[in-house]
Amino acid sequence: MKSIPAPKASKHPQKFKNHNDIRIDDYFWLKDREHPETMPYLHAENKHFDSHMKPLTTLKNKLFKEMKSRIKENDSTVPAPEGNYLYYSKYKKGLQYAIHARKPRKGGREEVYFDGNVIAKGKKYFMLSSLEIAPNENLLAYAVDFDGSERYTIHFKDLKSGKTLSDAITNTHGECVWSNDNKTLFYVELDANLRPFRVRRHILGEDAKKDVIVYEEKNSEFFVHVYSTSTNDFIYIHTGGKVTNEVWFLRSSDAHGKFQCVEPRKEKMLYHVMDRNGEFWIHTDYKAENYQIMKTSVDKPGRKNWKTVIAVSDKIYKSSAALFSDFLVLEERQNGLPQIRIYNIEKKKDHLVSFDDAAYEVSVGGGNREFKTDVVRLSYSSPITPDSVIEYNMITRKSKTLKTREVKGHKKSNYVCKRVFVKSHDGAKVPLTLVYKKGFKQNGKAPGYLYGYGSYGAIIPDAFPARRDVFRLIDRGFVYALAHPRGGSEMGRSWYEDGKFLKKKNTFLDFNACGDYLIKNKWVAKDKLAACGGSAGGMLMGACMNMRPELFTAIAAHVPFVDVINTMLDKDLPLTQIEYKEWGNPADKKYYNYMKSYSPYDNVSKQSYPHLFVTCGLNDPRVTYWEPAKWVAKLRELKTNDNALVFKTNMGAGHFGVSGRFDHLWEQAEEYAFILNAFGLAKAK
Repeated sequence: MKSIPAPKASKHPQKFKNHNDIRIDDYFWLKDREHPETMPYLHAENKHFDSHMKPLTTLKNKLFKEMKSRIKENDSTVPAPEGNYLYYSKYKKGLQYAIHARKPRKGGREEVYFDGNVIAKGKKYFMLSSLEIAPNENLLAYAVDFDGSERYTIHFKDLKSGKTLSDAITNTHGECVWSNDNKTLFYVELDANLRPFRVRRHILGEDAKKDVIVYEEKNSEFFVHVYSTSTNDFIYIHTGGKVTNEVWFLRSSDAHGKFQCVEPRKEKMLYHVMDRNGEFWIHTDYKAENYQIMKTSVDKPGRKNWKTVIAVSDKIYKSSAALFSDFLVLEERQNGLPQIRIYNIEKKKDHLVSFDDAAYEVSVGGGNREFKTDVVRLSYSSPITPDSVIEYNMITRKSKTLKTREVKGHKKSNYVCKRVFVKSHDGAKVPLTLVYKKGFKQNGKAPGYLYGYGSYGAIIPDAFPARRDVFRLIDRGFVYALAHPRGGSEMGRSWYEDGKFLKKKNTFLDFNACGDYLIKNKWVAKDKLAACGGSAGGMLMGACMNMRPELFTAIAAHVPFVDVINTMLDKDLPLTQIEYKEWGNPADKKYYNYMKSYSPYDNVSKQSYPHLFVTCGLNDPRVTYWEPAKWVAKLRELKTNDNALVFKTNMGAGHFGVSGRFDHLWEQAEEYAFILNAFGLAKAK
């Protein structure tokens, strides 16, 4: 392939005036997919991307083969008991998607009840949202998306006959819950802007167009969800935004009954409801920034009746909870590390489950399907320890590892994981996890790869990087560094609050401080530091490189949220109004001015920029394709150096990229090949 020069986007200036501030947006037209120049421009960028990556084909193929060779292609999960069956999923060699199966607990042959490879056949994209089996264990509801738009269609399967039923419910969020009558399903409907806003009731065999609305959310800043707990006694509707919510409930045995509200919404109060023996147990931030556990009777659900079971702690952040018949299991964080607390309900005593790694991730695993049990399954891994399923007996306090995922060729003893705290601009100490190969020399000559996110209170776990096989870089001499800047909740709720609204720049300054630390302490060479982030982490990339373009040599920004002002001013986009509680509402001048001061697109200037690897999905409803497209066009216009800038639009996918377990490896191999080439290491072994 001949070298294809980078395209130059046309400039069609559009003027905007907000709060007496004038903005001229030369590339606003890219927002219109029907504009005659939009698709040709995206295709031209893709051709340039392919042209730039063509000389790196050998390296990309090598990286891909290395990644794929580490995957155990014939694999399965640990069977999880529920009802009369043991449920598990498995992969077969050469196939992209999971096969979901079950066996009778008393013994018997395997039954495959859902095969993603069959459903995805002939499709360019496939995403599964829900697999919900009815209480009678004979019916399956499943929700699928074939284009990345996150509009799911719910289908039904008779597990006795193996036949797919004629019922099909379109335009859903994918979530659904069965009632106990085995014929009624509650699901969430999307509005025109992809907001999950309604719950409908569907009866098998009836026309979905006639499904009854049981709840509709009028507040455009709220999203609606449905769920049930392992007791299966209630169906819950959760409606809320970033800082406020309310929960409604209905007995699963009363499919045509009326939902009741637990506690009406109150600004800046969040709560999640579980149930046990006629009581609601509530995980809430009511008068508790780091959350507390409260309870009340089902007959008197209102907040005035809530009583504290486990009080709030200034030092311990109770991030979530799981309720069993005799125990409450809390996921907590202290000093940036996760911990599991087991609370014996009858004895009113608790204890911690301890772990030894310097950095790790542990959570209540997905295999906990039963309510009446003395054992809890925990998912555990560290940056150098592959994912493990641990079964912990809550009475004897003994644990056993049921399975550790096999990663071919990986030996934990070959690597070192270290956790440090980095001093930021205002003295805040930012957790930074480092991973490198044993024998590494800290002499300021090594390449480095720094990853970060820092938004929405999301906790980026110090887990084994399975999907992002960074060991392909670590084995080539890189230091892998995972930053936990403010805006996440790694250090508690206040860590999140200090990285949002008018404090958002703390996130960027924390991340840059981590980059400085790596270089100043000779972990990484000053001309060989790469950074990576996606979505809001892509905004992190854009803001950080505008502030400190010399700090990074290469940056990978995946589906980056970079056009903050225009996006937050557009109320018709799926996430905009719910996002007001994260970034602020630009209708307010103080938020408008602050957003504009860090918005990556608005702050591109005439200066040198790092080598840039940018991706997006054409059907992405979360970060629309035009954000990175406009950003790239403006960078091409203004950047003053010859560093590479490549931009790839996945024409058949959305926010999460390609869907197959092998396909995503190609995308990862492309990114790593680009970074190695930018560092002059493309020919390294």
